[in-house]
Amino acid sequence: MRRVAVLSVHTSPLEQPGTGDAGGMNVYIVQTATRMARRGVEVEIFTRATSSDLPPVAELAPGVKVRHVVAGPFEGLGKDELPGQLCAFTAGVLRAEARHEPGYYDVVHSHYWLSGQVGWLARDRFGVPLVHSAHTLAKVKNASLAQGDVPEPRGRVIGEEQVVAEADRMIANTDVEAAELVDLYDADPAKVLVVPPGVDLERFTPGSSAFARVELGLPQDAVVLAFAGRIQPLKAPDVLLRAAAELLARDPGLRSRLVVLVVGGPSGNGLEQPKALQELAAALGITDVVRFLPPQSGDALAQVYRAADLVAVPSYNESFGLVALEAQACGTPVVAACVGGLPVAVADGVSGTLVDGHDPARWARALADAALDPARREHLASNAVGHARRFSWDRTTDSLLDGYAEAREAFRATVEEEIRVER
Repeated sequence: MRRVAVLSVHTSPLEQPGTGDAGGMNVYIVQTATRMARRGVEVEIFTRATSSDLPPVAELAPGVKVRHVVAGPFEGLGKDELPGQLCAFTAGVLRAEARHEPGYYDVVHSHYWLSGQVGWLARDRFGVPLVHSAHTLAKVKNASLAQGDVPEPRGRVIGEEQVVAEADRMIANTDVEAAELVDLYDADPAKVLVVPPGVDLERFTPGSSAFARVELGLPQDAVVLAFAGRIQPLKAPDVLLRAAAELLARDPGLRSRLVVLVVGGPSGNGLEQPKALQELAAALGITDVVRFLPPQSGDALAQVYRAADLVAVPSYNESFGLVALEAQACGTPVVAACVGGLPVAVADGVSGTLVDGHDPARWARALADAALDPARREHLASNAVGHARRFSWDRTTDSLLDGYAEAREAFRATVEEEIRVER
C-alpha cells in the first residue's frame, strides 16, 4: 500500500472536536492517517474549504496532507446544504487526481455518506476500490430520536443506500453496526468488515485527580460528573442535567459538593438554540452546580477526565463512543446509555454502567451508585484502564490496512474477470 485518498467532505480533520460538525470522526481520521503515515503509507485527505485563508494544501503530519477543495461559499453552509455542493467537490477531487499518473492512489476511503457519494465516482475514475465508513446511519438515528430532534431526510437515506450498494468494503465499528448495515441497508455481509476504533493510549492515561482539579479550579472534595462532546439533542447532555437535579432533590446536602462539568460547543440542531442547556440549568434550579467549558484539546481533555469522578455519555445513538474509551483510559468510570456501540466501549458492571433509556430518575440512580459509593467507584475505576487498553489506534490502523489490501485484491479480480468476459 503506497497511497490512500481519504474523503471527509463536511468536516476537516484540522478542526477542534467538540464543536460544529467536528467530533469522533475527526479524531478517527487524524489518528488512523498519522499512523498509516508512520507505516510508510502516504495519506491525502480531501475536505471542503471553509475559509479563503486556508491554503490549498496543509500538512497535518509528516506523510499526511489535507487538501482544501473549494465547493460552495466558504462560510455559512450547513451540513444539510452540502448535497448541493457534491458535484463541485467531486470535480475538485478528480482534478487533483488528474495531475498524477494513473494509479496514483491505491484506495479511496470515504467517511460519512456525503463523502461516500463522492467516493463512488472517484472509485470509478481512479480505478481503485472504495472503502466506506458510515460513522452514523440515518435509519438507525431516526429510530431513536431525542425529543424535539429532527429526523434525517429521505435524501440522506437514499444516498446511504446507494453508497452501501457501491462500496467495495464497508467498515463497521461493531458487530451491531455490521448487522444494521446488512439488515437495514441490504449490505453484502462479505463486504462488511468490523474494525473497532481505538484510543490514544499515550495521551489518555491515568494521572493525578488532585492536580487536574487544581488546573480546572475544582474543589478537591467535589463530586464531579462530566460530559464531553457536541451540544446537541443527539448527545443528550440535558439528561445529565435533569439527573443531577434529581440527585439534589433526593439529597439536598449534596449541593455543596456537586459539580456538573459540561465540555463542548453547540452543534447540529443545537445551533438553533445555543443557550438551551444554560436555560435548562436555570429552569431546574441547578445553575450553581453546573460549569460550562468550551471544547478542549487532547491534553486538556485528558485533564477533564482525570478531574471527574465519572463521565456521562447519555447519547440517543452512538456508532461507538470515543469519549467513553478516552475517559476509561484515564481511569475514570463511565455511565453510558445502552445504545449503539456503547455496550462495546463500556464493560457494564466492570468499567462502567450502562443505562437503559433516558429517564432522569433512572440516570440519577446510576450516577449515584457509580459516583457516591466509594467502593463501587473504586471497583469500576480499577477496571477502566484495562478495558480501554483492549482498544488502540495502532490495532485499528493495522486492521484498516488489511481491509484495504483485501479490497484491492477483490477489486483487481473483478476487473480481470470483466475483461475476460468482454473478450
